[in-house]
Amino acid sequence: MQVYQPAEDSYLFAEFLRKYLLRLPELDISYLDMGTGSGILGETALDIGVASVMAADINPDAVIAARKKDIEVVKSDLFSNVEGKFDLITFNAPYLPEDDREPTDSRVATTGGKNGDEISVRFLTEAKKHLNENGKIFLLVSSLTPMDKINEFKPVVVSKTGIFGEELIILEIR
Repeated sequence: MQVYQPAEDSYLFAEFLRKYLLRLPELDISYLDMGTGSGILGETALDIGVASVMAADINPDAVIAARKKDIEVVKSDLFSNVEGKFDLITFNAPYLPEDDREPTDSRVATTGGKNGDEISVRFLTEAKKHLNENGKIFLLVSSLTPMDKINEFKPVVVSKTGIFGEELIILEIR
């Protein structure tokens, strides 16, 4: 499997996360980077000094890549192998609708399901059980992602930018 390499969405999210963490009064928080891919978000949190950084990814090659960056990581289909609760959970979710023209080995990193929102909705449903009281979830989606079901979680748009005819949107869910 390919490891999702940082692209515009990754850099947008990493910069948002950096600014968010630097505004916190203290970094004694527990953080989960779901779908870590290359590990860019976990690495950002570690570099800033977050006390507890954990990552998870379904892709075994991504797990290996994150471990090489000294990130504690588990192979997990979303929360299937994740234990505990966290103050902050991020997910740069696969958000694109299924496209048969895309190579099969890259779909795990880019395709969010038939419509594009299925993995994000499943993530949000499961994440609530792993979120500490007063914790936050940040989820990156695209303007191409259907929002009907995601909106049921009452997200707040905290960042967005346009690229290649779409918008990348970071949502905050409490």
